[in-house]
Amino acid sequence: MHAVEPSSDSDEEYSEVYSEDMEVETSWIQWFCNLKGNEFFCEVDEDYIQDDFNLTGLSTQVPYYEHALNMILDFDDQDDQLPEDHQPLVETAAQMLYGLIHARFILTSRGMSSMLDKYNHLTYGTCPMASCDSMGQAVLPIGMSDQLRQSAAKVYCSRCREVYFPKSSRLEALDGAYFGTSFAHLFLLTYPHLVPQESPRLYVPRVYGFKIHKSVKEVLRRQRDQREVEKRQREQNAMQHAQPQQGTGHEDGMLQ
Repeated sequence: MHAVEPSSDSDEEYSEVYSEDMEVETSWIQWFCNLKGNEFFCEVDEDYIQDDFNLTGLSTQVPYYEHALNMILDFDDQDDQLPEDHQPLVETAAQMLYGLIHARFILTSRGMSSMLDKYNHLTYGTCPMASCDSMGQAVLPIGMSDQLRQSAAKVYCSRCREVYFPKSSRLEALDGAYFGTSFAHLFLLTYPHLVPQESPRLYVPRVYGFKIHKSVKEVLRRQRDQREVEKRQREQNAMQHAQPQQGTGHEDGMLQ
């Protein structure tokens, strides 16, 4: 049997279809999430953004709100164009707005599912605590505030239940409000099987193999406090002795 060679017509059709696929434009959301440093964001569904209810209250937090929203949704409003020098401001506002929308979207079932994939791929890194890191314990992004410019993004470990600075400087550069204060805990309630059953072993200080008793720390603290008290007393005594001498010198000068 001989292989059937494709006709030239088939080649032309394939070429046209291939070129059409290559010309498909990337949406702003896809472009933004594929930027280096933005891999920590998941792609928010456009239908979620188009629902005004989901954006309640955001117009007062982001400048150029309407223009930023149009940019995110790839809407080109010819009737409401800003001067060219305002374009960088709108782009910055669009990134801020997307981050705040992202914080709300990841609380939904679809958002949780997207974040689960990132969690399983260790996108946010592992816990820096030695006993957790040795287990490859994944962490979740978390914010210390739901308001912009209050704190940078941190990571939360479900094993030791502590918050840390992320290992990635790119994640730390993001605003914590883009992930919010509730996501990490709601995520673990949604996927309880991801919560480790065992807590990490606490580090025990030792000297020559012997544990340091708690009373030792207390004794050292008392000694330090006593030294501070004695130091202050010496300073006060020195000031009291200096004052009469200065007064006597002044009186002697007056008598002369």
